[in-house]
Amino acid sequence: MDWGRAKSVLIYAFLVLNLLLCYQLWMDLRDQATANLDFTSLSAETQAVMEQKGIRVLCPIPAATPQLPDITYIYSGEEQHDLPVQLKEPIDSGLMYSSFSELSDALQEEIPDIAGYRFDSQESEVGKFVLHPLVDQKYSLFRVKLELINSNQKIVAYRSPKIEIVAAGSVNENKDVQKVLPASQALSSLIEKYFPADAVVKEIELGYYGELFNSESQVASPMWRFWLEDGSAYYVDAISADIISPKTTE
Repeated sequence: MDWGRAKSVLIYAFLVLNLLLCYQLWMDLRDQATANLDFTSLSAETQAVMEQKGIRVLCPIPAATPQLPDITYIYSGEEQHDLPVQLKEPIDSGLMYSSFSELSDALQEEIPDIAGYRFDSQESEVGKFVLHPLVDQKYSLFRVKLELINSNQKIVAYRSPKIEIVAAGSVNENKDVQKVLPASQALSSLIEKYFPADAVVKEIELGYYGELFNSESQVASPMWRFWLEDGSAYYVDAISADIISPKTTE
């Protein structure tokens, strides 16, 4: 018997078997992920458009429709044009992912309100972490940014927004509070009318849309943000259903 040839055949058979097992595992994981994304909230018509345009949604569609008020805030300055403030002592950038509370404690002396911000992994990029101020410690105020500049795995500087949230009404004290429209409804409009072919939705988040105008005060409404894999973001007013697409953000 040619043992060398037999050994080669066995090795080849094991490789083919491993490839088949890996493929089956991948299919099972894909099916499981798809099962976890509940598309039943989307109409049959919307799902048909998704299939026709090759649109995929890789994140859960939020089901909650809380009652939210508009907020009033004061914004001054263009922080993106300001020079970064150097930290007295560089901070380990890994804390952004492992322990944000520990990171907040380490930066609190220089950025006292950092605990009131949320990290935005979608807007962050190499060399810069982006965080948004929180409304009621829960909802991001999109577009208003605290930037943490990092280099060589250390946070070395920051650029802080000049903002003050003056008032955020509550359900009990604000007669104009309304229940936000479902994320599925907002998503359906985008799929059917705005998303390009082969769009991939990575994240859906409810927050507020902050305009960056210098003024004594301005109002922000609840917004659904839909972040696509190509880096573009679509915003849908969670009360009026008005849509802000990448072409209309400027």
